[in-house]
Amino acid sequence: MLAGLKAYLDSIRARDPAPRSNMEILLYPGVWALGYHRIAHALYNARLFFLARWVNHIARFFTAIDIHPGATIGKFFFIDHGFTVIGETAVIGDNVTIYQCVTLGGTNPADGVAGKRHPTIQDNVIIGSGAQVLGPVTVGVGARIGANAVVTRDVPEGAVMVGIPARPTMVEGKGEKPFLAYGTPCSEMFDPQTQKVELLRCEIETLRKRLDALLAEHETPERDRA
Repeated sequence: MLAGLKAYLDSIRARDPAPRSNMEILLYPGVWALGYHRIAHALYNARLFFLARWVNHIARFFTAIDIHPGATIGKFFFIDHGFTVIGETAVIGDNVTIYQCVTLGGTNPADGVAGKRHPTIQDNVIIGSGAQVLGPVTVGVGARIGANAVVTRDVPEGAVMVGIPARPTMVEGKGEKPFLAYGTPCSEMFDPQTQKVELLRCEIETLRKRLDALLAEHETPERDRA
């Protein structure tokens, strides 16, 4: 149990440069919210719904994070800062990072999979601050949801989504890459006021690389003919 707790705290330190020790991480509201949720989820699965809700309300009071007891959450889940809402039928995989003011919200149960009103977030996803992921959509492995994006459709594996409604950028999101705070591509620094400029810069750089590759492919046959 202690080894599992240490591995969890180490995973947070790998994503957050602020804490100077694992003991400091134990004060994070996201850590407490997840701990309360583990208890509430066990009570929910035992059909002790009132007690599960009671634990949920205590957690929300102390952490400002509202995770429905029915939500299913995998390993190494990290909510940075808080003020997050996660619905009853949400499913969250391993190594998922969510920043402040995110909602994994539901829609009309008749609109989508029967009984499934909330998103499925697969492994290694990053969801930026203020983002809203709504309905029984699936966010693929390794995807990044930019700050304030509104996702209402499935997100492909490795995609980088921005805007309202969210759309994929031309920035490549697949492959082994370092952890990027707030799901923002190209820069580990994030400023909401300059996000659009940053994304445009990334897209221009991506287009430049693709143009260079196309020109190289076009020139190669000419050299072969010579």
